[in-house]
Amino acid sequence: MVSIGIDTHKTTLAASVIDPAGRERGARTFPNDRQGHLQLLHWAEVQGPERRIGIEGAGSYGAPLARLLVAAGEQVVEVPPTLCDRERRHLRRAGKSDPADALAIARVVLREGSLGPVPLPGLSEDLKLLVDARDQRVAERTRVANRLHAHLVVLASGYERAVPTLAGSRNRTQLARLLEGLAGVRADLARADLARVEDLDRECSALEKRISALVRLSGSSLPAIKGIADITAAKLLGETGDPRRVRSTPAFAAMSGTAPIPASSGQRCRHRLNRGGNRQLNRALHTIAVVQARSDPRAQAYMARRTAEGKSRLEALRCLKRHLANVVLRTMLADAERSTAAAAIGGLTT
Repeated sequence: MVSIGIDTHKTTLAASVIDPAGRERGARTFPNDRQGHLQLLHWAEVQGPERRIGIEGAGSYGAPLARLLVAAGEQVVEVPPTLCDRERRHLRRAGKSDPADALAIARVVLREGSLGPVPLPGLSEDLKLLVDARDQRVAERTRVANRLHAHLVVLASGYERAVPTLAGSRNRTQLARLLEGLAGVRADLARADLARVEDLDRECSALEKRISALVRLSGSSLPAIKGIADITAAKLLGETGDPRRVRSTPAFAAMSGTAPIPASSGQRCRHRLNRGGNRQLNRALHTIAVVQARSDPRAQAYMARRTAEGKSRLEALRCLKRHLANVVLRTMLADAERSTAAAAIGGLTT
């Protein structure tokens, strides 16, 4: 079986094919468009009857190509950039180039038998798109609200006694009354910002309803876990994709940045914060850990045991996040198995 590595960019695709011994048999560069995808597929087909194709960037620049290859019946896997970076250091080539990156990807494909499938369109992708869209609007609302507060300090000193926050229609109506009789550029900008805040609130509310509906449609058991609301569940599902592509719970911990990094020296044994991994997954797990540490007796008992061992509260919270990463992955895997079994039963009955 030959292994093919593809390094994706906005306008080009660099491909390299190697034999089972890791020797490069050929390399080509194709345009990253429909015609280039078809050319690459034809080139891959003539490399051998059995082949395994790895793509770096299969969720962005390589997404159209990955979907075409999967539809053509090819065995396609996603190659994480971290593995490519490590493999690139072993190449006997000076500098960095796209063909060299493609060769490194091909050798990762040859060596790593547990690489997961490429992400494909479906419920997970829809959830990720919706959650990202909501996060962008929430961030924009914060910026607009801060700008509005800066205008109000000048326009209506002491306004916070009548309008403590911009949350709620009553407060915003009261603020609109305060701005009614004011003239000038600053007042006009403040009124425009207030209208934008209201628009963003409506957009966020509509997105949250769609997210909740999709989470219910997915049949996920994640919302049954304390600390996981629909938004958090959607972020976990959207960022993880198919949980079966994660080979183990330690791999998921590394993927989510909850695997601690050893920082021991001499007789002192400790671990430091991991700032790598998918930060959106890490954020979701952090939210769950904070909620459980505040309100779940089992999590509180776990935190107490960890602090009794000499850990700080932050270190104990990281331990809880690591444990919750296992719980989340196992829940998603159980849901995936249940969904597969239900689909198989449905196929048999029809």
